Amino acid sequence: MLRSRLTERLNLVHPVISAPMAFAAGGRLAGAVSAAGGLGLIGGGYGDERWLREQFHAAGNQRVGCGYITWSLRKQPHLLDIALEHAPGAMFLSFDDPEPFAGRIKQAGVPLICQVQTLADARRAVDVGADVLVAQGAEAGGHGERRATFTLVPEVADLISVRSPETLLCAAGGIADGRGLAAALILGADGVVVGSRLWASEEALVHPNLHAAALAASGDDTVRSQVIDIVRRLDWPTRFNIRTLRSGFTDRWHGREAELREVADAEAARYAEAAAKGDTRTVGAIIGEAAGLIHHIAPAGVILEQLISEAEGILKQKAPALVSA
Repeated sequence: MLRSRLTERLNLVHPVISAPMAFAAGGRLAGAVSAAGGLGLIGGGYGDERWLREQFHAAGNQRVGCGYITWSLRKQPHLLDIALEHAPGAMFLSFDDPEPFAGRIKQAGVPLICQVQTLADARRAVDVGADVLVAQGAEAGGHGERRATFTLVPEVADLISVRSPETLLCAAGGIADGRGLAAALILGADGVVVGSRLWASEEALVHPNLHAAALAASGDDTVRSQVIDIVRRLDWPTRFNIRTLRSGFTDRWHGREAELREVADAEAARYAEAAAKGDTRTVGAIIGEAAGLIHHIAPAGVILEQLISEAEGILKQKAPALVSA
């Protein structure tokens, strides 16, 4: 069993949180992760009140949390109240200043998790009282920025040790097996946030065609780009882009963003139709560089147990063998 400050503070069996992946992380996945000893998060994404209520119901009696894209939440702040009504295990904010919502979350007695992509983000999250920081590297699937997990995590760990030693730290980006979890703990994290590996689970809300494409891919087959957000008409801040598998669409438009914006309305309809059909010639799965480490679709509980077992084996056996007497 792996114990850390994260397991103790959030009352978990395992130091693993599932990423609140928009459109993919519903209540069934969140509930399965929590049932297996981690903390499952529902991906509140861009905000759909009816969908959110359905997903909290789908989680059953499991203690789950919820995550929001913070700049989008500012457009529908009442969605935070919906999550808080369900006494979430934690609230997860990312991709904007968390300050407008931090007070309400803290007053409700709910742990506040803030995902950060830079040291400046980390300082701001500490200032607003985040209980947990998630240092997200660019290896991650979905939205992110430029820093790499392997260097960002220890830098944020050093910042926390000086400014707020009680704040917890999780690593995110490229963590899909026990090696990643063990490495994150050694780098100074108290736990990990896992996205891509749990995206490739039986409980995730993902089209089977996209799962199949991801299993056939490696990290080399992914790309960070803004074209998917342009065609979906999502007004993301320019500092962020999204990592997906390459597709005919990204190959055609990446690097031609200005041209795509001129025909976005027509392209949007075609892209939405392809997404509904799971047409992988057009739509690239939203998965990170960890695609090359994923070789089968499995129940979330099985994935979590394997990840923990591998990490325990590495830390018990390999780490001591590397140190000479």
